[in-house]
Amino acid sequence: MTTGKPCEIVVLGAGLAGLTGAYALARAGRDVSVLEGSQQVGGLARTVNHGGFRFDLGGHRLFTHDARIEALVGELLGEELVTVPRASRICLRGRWIDYPLRPGNALTGLGLRTSAAILLGYARSRLAHRLRPAPLVSLEDWVVTHFGRPLFDLYFRDYSEKVWGIGCRDISAQWMASRVQGLSLGAAVRRALWGKHGPTLPTLVDRFLYPRLGIGRIAERLREEIELDGKVLTGAHIEHVHHDGRRIAGIAARCGDKTIDLPGCEFLSTIPLTRLVQALQPHAPPEVRAAAAQLRYRDLVIVTVMLDRKRATDQTWIYFPEKDIPFGRLHEPTNWSAAMAPPGCTMLVTERFCFRGDSTWNASDAELVGDTVQHLERLGFFRRDEVRDGVVVRIPAAYPLFEVGFEARSRVLCDYLARFENLQLAGRGGLFRYYNMDHAMASGFAAAEAILRRDTQARAAPLAANENAL
Repeated sequence: MTTGKPCEIVVLGAGLAGLTGAYALARAGRDVSVLEGSQQVGGLARTVNHGGFRFDLGGHRLFTHDARIEALVGELLGEELVTVPRASRICLRGRWIDYPLRPGNALTGLGLRTSAAILLGYARSRLAHRLRPAPLVSLEDWVVTHFGRPLFDLYFRDYSEKVWGIGCRDISAQWMASRVQGLSLGAAVRRALWGKHGPTLPTLVDRFLYPRLGIGRIAERLREEIELDGKVLTGAHIEHVHHDGRRIAGIAARCGDKTIDLPGCEFLSTIPLTRLVQALQPHAPPEVRAAAAQLRYRDLVIVTVMLDRKRATDQTWIYFPEKDIPFGRLHEPTNWSAAMAPPGCTMLVTERFCFRGDSTWNASDAELVGDTVQHLERLGFFRRDEVRDGVVVRIPAAYPLFEVGFEARSRVLCDYLARFENLQLAGRGGLFRYYNMDHAMASGFAAAEAILRRDTQARAAPLAANENAL
């Protein structure tokens, strides 16, 4: 084992939360080292470059009301940012439905009878909830209350079960409430009817900022700024987190064929919450490890098909709720920025939600690309002779799985970890929460501020003691 030079602050994970926290600490003059298990920074918000084709791991938009995040991204990227008009659709029963909803398109796509049933079902659900309000425990409870049973049966059930891999009664309502932030069918219809005069909700925003060379440019620029004085070490897999029961002492990380031991004074963790608990040495108490064993993450497989054609769609996202189509969503990066592909070419990026070890995760790259090409060709996006290449990217622990009861289990872990006075948690995986990009970055800022407050107090304590001695 190689012992590294002691570092003032060690950050675990180089996703947006970890990098933002490290950036804030480095800007404050602190010595920072970031450890990242993969070979590229950014986590889920990274951009892959494959033979001149650049694509994100799912389309990630940047939209925020946080002035600090907006200012940071503007400072980092400046003229690299472009404004992208949102255009998204749902492929349902072989028809294309605009989202956000537009009444004319919805009537054409769903038909008058189905549209009337949806509106009537929504009215019944809202009335029933007002007359006899009941706790909203599951995703099914939440969606039926806010959208009505017919729309749940038509869209939300299949799409949610495809994304999460479990039944809608087993998915926590808290995830849906945080995901759509106040959206209901009524809000969507009002927005459709009155446009800008309707409710302004993040999920309905029709324009957003995007880096010209992909969302990963945010993480890349954060890394560049951190490395002006600090270090970002990729390919560093966390093996052990050493502690004395009160403070974290250091990190043992495997880098290739060697293990490094990195001591530190403060630690910021954004790696999966369960992984952090499993890495503790000495082990966490049995009840904490039992709670960790009951928390799961959903994995993701990205299959990208490169095409010898200029454009395949005019959309930013397309959703596929029906289970006979293996992917849940696709996006076309060149609709976000023309610089994402070589001239005259484009690509379609599909997302398959899975669990490690299942048939999707274990399928060969050739099988996944071939199956994706077959479905996309059948849907009319291109001809097979236009396919130029295909690439597969597997992302473990992409999303926390918000099963009913996850709040209590994650609280057990967070309460236990709170005893370590020099440890901060941040990020989607690190806190086991649903975070958009801006929320993840804000949590990184908050963690950095907590560390800096402790540091300021620690430095002030000896001064106060000396003053008292005088």
